[in-house]
Amino acid sequence: MTSELLEVALVEEATKKSGLIWVQGAGAAPARPLWHVWHEGAACVLGDGPGEQPLTGLADGGEAVVTVRSKDKGGRIVTWPATVVELAPGSPEWEGAVAELKGKRLNAGDGEEMPQRWRRECRVLRLEPRGTTLPLPDGSLAAPPPSTPATTRLPMPAALPRLLRRKRR
Repeated sequence: MTSELLEVALVEEATKKSGLIWVQGAGAAPARPLWHVWHEGAACVLGDGPGEQPLTGLADGGEAVVTVRSKDKGGRIVTWPATVVELAPGSPEWEGAVAELKGKRLNAGDGEEMPQRWRRECRVLRLEPRGTTLPLPDGSLAAPPPSTPATTRLPMPAALPRLLRRKRR
């Protein structure tokens, strides 16, 4: 019993303090970083709308695996299984979660209109911890970045390093 309570406390405290969690939904999709808030015993995430984070592989009633990292060092602290619950727009649970999410949302262009836009265009999900924590993996889990049509800028001019090293006069 004490071990279970310690695991619950570890999941809650680590997730509250981390600004970012890594969530792997159903299927073979890789884990994705998601911003979140801890609200009433679960991590709440918002997304799938224009300009919001994608919630790929997360469906109502589905399962997910959440990995929490340290805010200062970035290393993994705990991994826990979760049940995905989609909150109905306008429900008391949705209103409470959105009030918390609104305070954490950075760089939103629509300010006070965010909740109305979220109601129309986005999904709010609760990732509810279930069972015991999972063992941390041994390896780094690093993967090559996905292919993209984006390109980099042209190569750096040959004279630039010399210009940067030159002392100011």
